[in-house]
Amino acid sequence: MSSVVGTREIAPPSAAHPAGSSHAHPALAALTVGAIGVVFGDIGTSPLYAFREALGQTTAGGIDASEILGVLSLALWSLFLVVTVKYVIFLMRADNQGEGGVLALAALARRALGVRSKIAIVLGAAGASLFYGDAIITPALSVLSAMEGLRTIPSAAHIFSESTVRALTITILIGLFLIQARGTAHVSKLFGPVCILWFLAIGGLGVWHIADEPSIVRVFLPSYGVAFLMTHGVTGLFVLGAVFLTVTGAEALTADMGHFGKLPIRLGWFFLVFPALALNYLGQGAFALAALEDAAVRGVPFANRDWFFLMAPESLRGPLIILAGFATVIASQAVITGAFSLTQQAIQLGLLPRLRIRQTSAVFAGQIYLPAINWLLLIGVLVLVVQFKTSSAMAAAYGIAVTGTMVVTTLLAYIVVRHRWNWSRPLALAAILPFLTLDLIFFGANILRVIEGGWVPLVIAASIGLIIFTWVRGKQIVSAFEKRQSIPLADLAAALEKRPPERVAGTAVFLTANPYATPGALLHNLKHNKVLHETNLIVSIRTADRPFVDDSQRVCTERVDENFSVVVLTYGFMESPDVPRDLGVGAKTEQLGLDPMRTSFFIGRNTLKPDAEKGMPPWQDRIFMFLQRNASDPTDFLKIPPGKVLELGEQVTV
Repeated sequence: MSSVVGTREIAPPSAAHPAGSSHAHPALAALTVGAIGVVFGDIGTSPLYAFREALGQTTAGGIDASEILGVLSLALWSLFLVVTVKYVIFLMRADNQGEGGVLALAALARRALGVRSKIAIVLGAAGASLFYGDAIITPALSVLSAMEGLRTIPSAAHIFSESTVRALTITILIGLFLIQARGTAHVSKLFGPVCILWFLAIGGLGVWHIADEPSIVRVFLPSYGVAFLMTHGVTGLFVLGAVFLTVTGAEALTADMGHFGKLPIRLGWFFLVFPALALNYLGQGAFALAALEDAAVRGVPFANRDWFFLMAPESLRGPLIILAGFATVIASQAVITGAFSLTQQAIQLGLLPRLRIRQTSAVFAGQIYLPAINWLLLIGVLVLVVQFKTSSAMAAAYGIAVTGTMVVTTLLAYIVVRHRWNWSRPLALAAILPFLTLDLIFFGANILRVIEGGWVPLVIAASIGLIIFTWVRGKQIVSAFEKRQSIPLADLAAALEKRPPERVAGTAVFLTANPYATPGALLHNLKHNKVLHETNLIVSIRTADRPFVDDSQRVCTERVDENFSVVVLTYGFMESPDVPRDLGVGAKTEQLGLDPMRTSFFIGRNTLKPDAEKGMPPWQDRIFMFLQRNASDPTDFLKIPPGKVLELGEQVTV
């Protein structure tokens, strides 16, 4: 479910070893192990609840063999069509300089569309909004489903009541979020080995129980799934919505391409993850068929049960539950880290206000921690556990967030295929329409479960979407005001040549969005202090439509006259700005090498005032002003020494 990125402890292939080096094979093996630990954590824990929930949707009229076979066929074909064909084979080709994920794809689509890029921004914002719902549900559902396995141990069932299981789940989740501030570089080395052990264990359980009903392999024929849907009407759609739980986490395959590369992810999927998942689902189906036959022989009703844990003999169930607990924590860690990275990208793309970002590793640049996002996620996760109480009740809320993200991803993929790859419209439609149709079918099936809990991710997505829209619209209003008040920098330079002001020693760095208009802070400095520094840099920060920018393309300098120079610093949407470093403050060998003791930074800081007659509605003004007040200090975000900053501004009506 992590639709953006996972952990960053393992470098991408390009950074690991040069192609063709003697270390290529060890690097590929390490990357594959890392990918198994990060990329497949979410989809790898789906067997805990997916088959049980899908089969549970058929219980109204009793469960028979054809329903077990139909549900199982739908699950396996969903894995094949959605994960293998759509993501592994097709969408992994649509990368942005090796990076994937909904915002990376949106940035690529925006570059392809040029001036018509608004639709790509809207889709990217929608996908990001839906992801946050996914990020809250995944830890709650996965950890709770693992802990519920304790109730399948007969000798311990009386100890672990529903309330005890919830308390244990809450304790684990609080601990998980508390350790985020310390970073995960040390423990993340265990992610790959633990997940490999997990996949081997669930695959082995499946093989063991396939022997109960070897004929279960006939569900690979799609006719079983089709017949089920044709004969079950609306119930079939509810089942299809639950079947989608088998593929949640598929979007992580593209989101983590930049950290592991396409080949390691594909190797992990084809040689371990897909076989293990397929074998486990087959084993659960065979086990359920055997239980159905046994119930018929004994003349007792057949009930849907927790098939995953019951497959294991009681003596091994305890260790399996512990292993499941570790696997679900790893899956949760991946989505939490993904939320941090997605937020960083959204900030860089201007969709969200600045938030405090901390690096948690001196070695790996991608290891970041955002306190505000961490605590908001924790609150959301705990509310879900307390409100829904069981994983079955929560499962209904899961599919809508993921299917919505998949629909957005497919639409963005069409833009890339049509306008970036320059495929003809008929060819692009032929490639994308089958995937979009599949996504819409799953989305429609999950929409039916809105009342059961599907409203949760929709409310979360709508709230995030409102914040994004308000922030973007508010910034546009402020930018328009500043544009009206500004004068061209060239005109100011010409005027100052005719009437030079008093000069002071040192360098003044004026940060502004438009480097060719006079910054408000510069005008205020001239108006009130009536001085001009001997060197003046008008610095603007740009975010490129690609994840990383080469150092050689970071700084672009243009001399206006002997008083002013325009400097544009360009960063990728996955990079954190460092203005003093990139201006060469304290580095005499740099192009702009500046003396830190003689350099001052000027930042415009406007005071916002709501106006009911123009701009946004008053309630939206209040949201924007709240976001502006609580945004991270620009000096912190841009890594400017606090003692070197002067803030100047005026009142702006929004």
